[in-house]
Amino acid sequence: MNRSTRLFWRALHLHCPHCDSGNLFRSWFRMRAFCPACGLPLEREAGAQVGSYMFSIIVAELVFALVLGVLLLLTWPNPPWTIIEAGMIVLMVVLPMVFYPFSKTLFLALDLWVRPPSRDELS
Repeated sequence: MNRSTRLFWRALHLHCPHCDSGNLFRSWFRMRAFCPACGLPLEREAGAQVGSYMFSIIVAELVFALVLGVLLLLTWPNPPWTIIEAGMIVLMVVLPMVFYPFSKTLFLALDLWVRPPSRDELS
């Protein structure tokens, strides 16, 4: 498995992309400041949260488009617009909350892929 695949695979399992340690989250919405195993800062720069928000928005929009397309294909020519509209509102509220920790670790993996950690970052 190459380096980039390994980083993203670990991130999808909510592990540290650098060392594969788990336990990065205090709760579903609270990430620790540092990896408990390797000491890597989990937000490596100011504004890193914006990148993880970007991942959440992209996933939510892609899932929205996919689900809407499938629903329209399955129910055409008389789609139940009221049900679709209500379901999509719920989906767009719930999905970013469900995906939140994954967006944090995936953005960290992307950051590590682009900018590997220096010795100073690791404790």
